Amino acid sequence: MDIETLQSHLMYIFVLWSVVTAILIILLIYRGQLQNHEEDQIFLDKAGDGMAADQRLLVMRIEKLSRPIIALVVASIVLAAAMGVIWLWHGIRNF
Repeated sequence: MDIETLQSHLMYIFVLWSVVTAILIILLIYRGQLQNHEEDQIFLDKAGDGMAADQRLLVMRIEKLSRPIIALVVASIVLAAAMGVIWLWHGIRNF
């Protein structure tokens, strides 16, 4: 594999990693904003039923974000490791 091909492959992986990581950061910020609005305690009475429903919806949204965040973390780590392995392999091969 020549240097141009290697740089091309690394550039594609780097761009993909950048996109995945940017989406991950956006989801983490969004989840943080949702968690800021989550109440620690709710005193339930007849007047607080609407507030309780809002909190259940908020918790459901936060929990729904867990799977995509975990998948994006794994994808980001795998892509970063792939970039490192390709770079090291090329370095060792041309040593």
